[in-house]
Amino acid sequence: MDTDTKTRLPSQGSPAAEWIAFDHAVRRTTHWSYTSPLETPEAVRLCHANGRTREAALRDPMPLLLELVAIRCADWVPAVREQARRVLAAALGRDPAGTLRRLTPLVMRLGRREQGAWVLEHFEAVLNEDRALLGELRESADPPTRRFAARLTLDAGLLDVRELARLAAHEADPPTGRLWTDAALAALAANGPDDEAVDEAVDEAVDEAVDEAVDEAVDEAVDEAVDTLLGGRGSMVRAAGVTALRGAGRAAEAAGHLADRSAMVRACARRLARQAGGDPYRLCREALADPAKVSPYAVTGFAECARREDAPALRALLEHPAGRVRAAAVGGLRLLDVTDIALLRPLLDDPSPAVAREVARSLSASAGLLPADWLAARIAPERPSHTRRAAHRLLFARGGVAGLRASVHLLADHDPALRTIAAQRIRSMWSPYRPPNLPERDPEVGALLDRCSHLFSDYVMGRMRSRLGLPAGSAPEGEY
Repeated sequence: MDTDTKTRLPSQGSPAAEWIAFDHAVRRTTHWSYTSPLETPEAVRLCHANGRTREAALRDPMPLLLELVAIRCADWVPAVREQARRVLAAALGRDPAGTLRRLTPLVMRLGRREQGAWVLEHFEAVLNEDRALLGELRESADPPTRRFAARLTLDAGLLDVRELARLAAHEADPPTGRLWTDAALAALAANGPDDEAVDEAVDEAVDEAVDEAVDEAVDEAVDEAVDTLLGGRGSMVRAAGVTALRGAGRAAEAAGHLADRSAMVRACARRLARQAGGDPYRLCREALADPAKVSPYAVTGFAECARREDAPALRALLEHPAGRVRAAAVGGLRLLDVTDIALLRPLLDDPSPAVAREVARSLSASAGLLPADWLAARIAPERPSHTRRAAHRLLFARGGVAGLRASVHLLADHDPALRTIAAQRIRSMWSPYRPPNLPERDPEVGALLDRCSHLFSDYVMGRMRSRLGLPAGSAPEGEY
């Protein structure tokens, strides 16, 4: 029998999802087939809708596709399940390392099935006997496999605190990174000595200096682990490193992390600085003392602990030569709930996209106080794209005809990003629970809705026009 032309047999090493999709596709294709199973390819027989066909394929002495055998280990038919498990157990006995490398990502998905526990537990048992392979799976490109290997490693207690910190600092998968980070913090809370380092120190020290050598080895391991966490790529890992500074007797170093790029890390640093008797507010303000050395995150960090009377310090940074610092100052003023329209309005034309974006965010609530013509001039094609986007955001925030007019105009713009944004904002005008923020019985509104009617269904457009007291309309000839 020939399968559907769209059902392609995955190659070895293909993602687990492809094997599972192949199994489902073959089952659908063969559900109503009356072709003899003897005429079907081996892969099709292993996935056949008929359970007797699947079981017979598993008894075939010729080499089988282990991925499909693994899927059959979670089969809903007991006879098929048992035969598949015998075949897979034999494959693991012949080549445990190769079978685990090949099938673990697939087994992680199968373990969630009603009958998938056996294969997952079997793989766990084999991996617990092969620590080298467990280390290899910790570097797998498949995130569920990395988490699986991490859990087994932690359960076995195979790593010391420095190795845990290193894995946490370099882990790209957030859930796996959380496992390593929590384990490293737990080890540090228990004074996390590096057993190997302690043993070496004991061997090398003279008898009367054993205690001192052990203490030094423990301190060295803890300091190295904390430093590794502080240099981690993820904010959660760096926050854990800051938290661990106190236990390591290094709380004074919290000040060095008050300007971290992560708000979570900055919050941990402020808390630790207070616990150590310092004043985070004073430290953050001192970081702005030298404009030549100030960083965007130092500005944001200051704003997070500042008061409204500190607004002049942030306003002074609106003329800083670095665009990211200017943007952070605008954002900081918004955090303090200090919006000076006259001061921020000229910054909409700032050459930095970050500044224009922050200004648009800050002025959105006050957009109705800005002149519509002044904003409309800034969406002209000759303006920089970031200025046009910021101005369009404010025009739409004003509501009324001006926002709709600008959005409809941009539907035919040369910038595809602006076209997409304009279409999204026009669609956002419709809600079954509130009328559009547009004047009623306005002929211009009716004409504008005709030009964007393709963005709505006939029913929605009819409801919108009815709410606005407008007669049913149609797009002008040749329009869209």
